Amino acid sequence: MSTEENHSQGKPDQGGHDQESNLSQTDELKLQESEAEGAPDAANELAKLQEELIAAKDQSLRTQAEMQNLRRRSERDVENAHKYALEKFVGELLPVVDNLERALQAIDQDDEAMKALTEGVELTLKSFQDVLVRYKIEPIDPKGQPFDPEFHQAMSMLEIPDEVPNTVVDVFQKGYTLNGRLVRPAMVVVAKAAAS
Repeated sequence: MSTEENHSQGKPDQGGHDQESNLSQTDELKLQESEAEGAPDAANELAKLQEELIAAKDQSLRTQAEMQNLRRRSERDVENAHKYALEKFVGELLPVVDNLERALQAIDQDDEAMKALTEGVELTLKSFQDVLVRYKIEPIDPKGQPFDPEFHQAMSMLEIPDEVPNTVVDVFQKGYTLNGRLVRPAMVVVAKAAAS
């Protein structure tokens, strides 16, 4: 059989087969070389992508933490706004309570003509005090207690032999707190140690 017959029957001749295998071996070598050259690039790209992924996860966690902190701060601010919204208003009303207490002290309790006035002032004062308690406004009346600079303001100090030094012996004006926060300190007289 001739070479032409081999080609016509679809059978390559021996020389053509060697050429194809040489071509495919050359192509495979080139492919392997390009893969080998690309392997460090791919490894570098993979490492870079992994670093970016770690950084993105870290940033995401930080953002979530910041948002959670912001939410907590906002909730606390809203809570404080509700708790202490009355602070200025309370400060304005306290002198009214003080004046009603002074009026009761000034009225002669033995005078029958003043009995109706006394009852009226007492009822008005009690109404004020009930409202203050309802809104968690507590009085500070520290007579006989140790002096506390956080809640008391010393107006003067007196040497009193029978009193323990640093004790409140008189209260000029009661103090008040709103939900535990000082609105006005109590103005007090404090006992001091006797001079030797």
